[in-house]
Amino acid sequence: MGEIIGAGLVAHAPTIMMSEADRHELNEGKEISLVPGLRRLKSEVLDVLKPDVIVLFDTHWFTIVEFCIAAQARRTGLYTSDELPRGMKQIPYDIPGCPELAFAMAQRATEHGVRTNAIDDPYLPMHYPTVNLSTFLQGEEKWISVSHAYSAEPHNFLGVGAGIGQAIRESDKRVVLIASGSMSHRFWPFDQIAQHEASDPIHISSPEAREADLERLRWFAEGNHAAVIDTMPDYLRHAPEARFGHYLMMAAACGGHAWKAKGRQFSDYENATGTSQVHVWFDM
Repeated sequence: MGEIIGAGLVAHAPTIMMSEADRHELNEGKEISLVPGLRRLKSEVLDVLKPDVIVLFDTHWFTIVEFCIAAQARRTGLYTSDELPRGMKQIPYDIPGCPELAFAMAQRATEHGVRTNAIDDPYLPMHYPTVNLSTFLQGEEKWISVSHAYSAEPHNFLGVGAGIGQAIRESDKRVVLIASGSMSHRFWPFDQIAQHEASDPIHISSPEAREADLERLRWFAEGNHAAVIDTMPDYLRHAPEARFGHYLMMAAACGGHAWKAKGRQFSDYENATGTSQVHVWFDM
């Protein structure tokens, strides 16, 4: 029997890929907490757990009419972001996959009522949540990326996650889940962004969004995932990244309303041009 041995909401903000000097320049001469947080996640969590597979819910892999799951045996190449080609350019990646688990997850997610397909096309593009986090976190394990369907509603994300969780339990794999994305996710207007690049959460897009995020961080710390799931209609008013589908799929795979794992932060709650960034790890 397979099992989920850990799960985390992990930020992939482009600033983590900048040089230390550039990060300090943007952040009033200080290091952002996301980078040392990722290093701690690697050394204190993943190096200890030694998972067979990491399943990453990638909020920049946009699909519309279906969910997709990367099923290649290996993904390798150089990645340059079309969004920020100055800061994320020619990043090397060499990531082994786990096709048998990817196809099983797609089948089970479809059986849970959400059209999902495993894709093993070698030309399938990569996206920077997977590239950025694998740069910091990759070990000997295999990686699978899961898309985000922008047409999906919370119940669709929960269905996909439930199917993924079932497939993992039916496998022989020890799996870590990473929901890669931010919480509230509104940017400042173009002419104001330069005044809001520091990490202090005072720069989050609005006080209301900041309070909504902090409320959910308290629920994470308590292990109250049911409250997060049940209040999604209210939280969507604050534009969480990818409609918070990355978190919902992860939570559903771990048990949904019944999941009680308490979160511990591996970073501060930080700003990135108006969006919220944080690493929260849930020990199973």
